[in-house]
Amino acid sequence: MRATLFGIPASHPSLAGQLMLEHKGVGYRRFDLVAGAHRPILRALGFPGKTVPAVKVEGARVQGTTAIALALDALVPESPLFPRDSDRRREVEEAEAWGNEVLQPVPRRLVWNGLGHDRSELATYLEGAKLGIPTSVAARTAPPIAMVARRLNRATDEAAERDLAALPGMLDRVDDLIERGVIGGAERNAADYQIATSISLLLTMDDLRPMIEGRPAGRLARDVVKHQPGHLPHVFAV
Repeated sequence: MRATLFGIPASHPSLAGQLMLEHKGVGYRRFDLVAGAHRPILRALGFPGKTVPAVKVEGARVQGTTAIALALDALVPESPLFPRDSDRRREVEEAEAWGNEVLQPVPRRLVWNGLGHDRSELATYLEGAKLGIPTSVAARTAPPIAMVARRLNRATDEAAERDLAALPGMLDRVDDLIERGVIGGAERNAADYQIATSISLLLTMDDLRPMIEGRPAGRLARDVVKHQPGHLPHVFAV
């Protein structure tokens, strides 16, 4: 079984999709699309929605980390991403949904907002990208793309301020999930990949790294994500 994964460079949901494919032992090819321009391309490729990650596997087109996790469990029952035990599954489903709906947009908005203030390290977020062109060429065209992505993601200064104010409470919730054994156990699940990739992207920001490293959330991110591209210098007043 082989799959094709469509993502965006440094996209944490795209990375979560990739890690889940690897968790299941499914071979894949990855293609990265340009942020903002990815929406019509996905439609042209036959996907019904506009989001990444998008996966073609066994003749099906699946979008979004939750849908991909469910599809992979159906195709490869071993090493389930959603536990078979009903009580444990409910806990993982709740954690994964929170990670998808509440936590996931925060690092995305903060990165795009931060790059609007300082683009000096923008090219670091393209490290390892599968765009079909050299990274150096992609980096030269990235600033206007970053402006579009900032607008599409509503990554305003006001939104960044709200996200920064809410972040300590979110990190506390991640630590609590780890303490309760919902995530961070010996067997990875969908919530592990959903949440750890978000924390990993937050760790690329100099302003946020000190509040994350050394706590369970930071250790989980480092353990799940072995290599995280990107670096954002100090841009936030925290």
